[in-house]
Amino acid sequence: MAMNLRLDDERAEALRKQAELEGRSMHAIVLRAVDDYLAKNARESMIRETAIQEAAKWHELMERLK
Repeated sequence: MAMNLRLDDERAEALRKQAELEGRSMHAIVLRAVDDYLAKNARESMIRETAIQEAAKWHELMERLK
């Protein structure tokens, strides 16, 4: 799927400069940023789901220990 990314002038210039410094394309930098964002959120979702499952698993015992 193709998409357009619209950046304001300040962000576009900062991205262009960073790409030039790294010797990479702006496209490559944006793809890496998206990949990092998705990986971070996938980990956080997994941790959150595990915490919910464990809390439910131990809820009765914790109530009895109050």
